[in-house]
Amino acid sequence: MASKRMSDSERLVLLTLLSPLLWLQARHVRRITPRMPEPPGQRAGTAGRGSLVRLLVAGDSGAAGVGALNQDEALCGQLVQRLSRHHTVEWCVLAVNGLDSPGLLRLLQDAPCARFDVVVLSIGANDATGLCAPLHWARWQARLAELIALRFSPTLLVHSAVPPMHACMALPQPLRWFMGHWAKQMNQSLAGLLIDEVGRTMHCHPETTTSEGMAVDGIHPSAVGYAAWADDLSRCILTARAPGTTLSA
Repeated sequence: MASKRMSDSERLVLLTLLSPLLWLQARHVRRITPRMPEPPGQRAGTAGRGSLVRLLVAGDSGAAGVGALNQDEALCGQLVQRLSRHHTVEWCVLAVNGLDSPGLLRLLQDAPCARFDVVVLSIGANDATGLCAPLHWARWQARLAELIALRFSPTLLVHSAVPPMHACMALPQPLRWFMGHWAKQMNQSLAGLLIDEVGRTMHCHPETTTSEGMAVDGIHPSAVGYAAWADDLSRCILTARAPGTTLSA
């Protein structure tokens, strides 16, 4: 059964009641969680053979591949491996660990204009921990989409959903429950705004990224987690780009 959506006032009341405990738990998590670096490796290149697909992966630590040993094992690297079985893929990563949606907007504004066929956005986890209201976050995604259309002109924009924070075992209860519920409502808000959109879709993380594919920090995917994410995401992209497919959310 779908969870009931909270109103802004209900979220405020819940946050007020739980804020002392949530603050202490969040502080503890930040103190004990190791800060993992962005992995080394190329952030642009060409691979495969066949018809050309120009791919941009942009966003936060997920797009940057934090938790992987190198870029080949990160999200974009594994996604390129799968797409290049069918296409020549020209790819680029624009990502910085710790970015939220306003930060990503600034990063993309500063990037050179270029033509990409597919843009994948990984953004939202830091907005969630910053308690960005779900509908406000969804509107940020619309602003990002407008900028991306203007500067990169993709035929397909994939919004990677906020990660399944309810399954992140590094977070203690009730912080895990609270952040999981917040993340779900962010995704629901974005899905609602995408109903009538063409050329934009939301892709949800497979549960295996948190059940069996976590890095040592318990927060980010490992190479196994990125592989599961890339498997699912590549199918989403290939299906959306199939001849005769009209993409709508």
